[in-house]
Amino acid sequence: MPPLRTLTVAGDPYRMGYEHGQAYAKAIGELTEERLRLCASDDWARAGVHPLVITELAGRCMPYHHRFDESLCAELEGLADGSGVPMVELLIMNGFTDFVDVLHQHVVDDPGGCTAFMTSPDQSPDGRGYLGQTWDMHTTATPYVLMLDIRPSGKPAALMFTLTGCVGMIGLNEAGIAVGINNLFTTEGRKGVTWPFVVRKMLAQSDLDAAMNVLESADLAGAHNYLVMGPDGRGYNVEAVPSLRSVTPLESTIVHTNHCQETALVSLERQRSEASRQSTVTRLDQAQRFLSDHAGRVDVDALIGLTRLREGNGFSVCQTPAQGYDVESSGACVMSPSTREMWAVWGLPSENDYQRFTPGGLRADTVST
Repeated sequence: MPPLRTLTVAGDPYRMGYEHGQAYAKAIGELTEERLRLCASDDWARAGVHPLVITELAGRCMPYHHRFDESLCAELEGLADGSGVPMVELLIMNGFTDFVDVLHQHVVDDPGGCTAFMTSPDQSPDGRGYLGQTWDMHTTATPYVLMLDIRPSGKPAALMFTLTGCVGMIGLNEAGIAVGINNLFTTEGRKGVTWPFVVRKMLAQSDLDAAMNVLESADLAGAHNYLVMGPDGRGYNVEAVPSLRSVTPLESTIVHTNHCQETALVSLERQRSEASRQSTVTRLDQAQRFLSDHAGRVDVDALIGLTRLREGNGFSVCQTPAQGYDVESSGACVMSPSTREMWAVWGLPSENDYQRFTPGGLRADTVST
């Protein structure tokens, strides 16, 4: 893949969205169309559902987003005006996996998902805490990966490792707040706030406690696992479904893939196919063993190595697509909240170079580690 594309937007929310929308109008339209198609496919949600059913559902979710954060709704409106894609369709494209939860009708067949991790400062010789993850999705998402450098008026600047037209997926702000994410599957999908809005509002905060309060009080539409870290190395892993949050403080290392580990949430998961179960369990085991082998020696190079990990030809942290398994690692990132640095890669981590970025003054340095 070429170097990671970057876009800097600044000012009021509508202007930031409009500039984003204009810059990538064609790509935003393509990705939105693809995700609307996937919402109506048997691979992801509910085969045969009419697109109007999906957009009507998005319309009923919109008031939840206005109550949650008007400024982000203004940004989404700007994105719509800049790209020519209706707001309700952009909401579906942004919160795709939440809409999959709401539309669920069957066993989860798709085994894709991200491998995320956090390490405490005492695990590293440089005394830094780290948060990182792969970003695994349908292969058709890979061409749309983007580093979005946001500089909103009156709020912390932030880097968003995201997709064209998406307000946020994974990020780090200039206050040293980092947020990672991986998907969960739940029977509780309902009208509510989609996860990209939650990530973005968390990254609008200037301290860790305020960011956690955003997550704990959000009226969620679907299920995700959130990893959150502050500049002092404190961190939390939060398994979150609409009715419940399970919070685990970081002690040394945390690894999370795509199944619930908290007993109270396991009963709220949708039934999985065998391939889905094998994928999430295998990647969890690989990442945990890797970090155990690097105890006390965790640094940026080691964690980049983790995102590149492949074992055999089956499920791995760095995932490649296979017949009947249209999922790949579309990118990955490692973040150091204490030094406000992010290292990110577009495409398979094992085949591409990482770049180094900082929020508020976007710098991109190629790292060939």
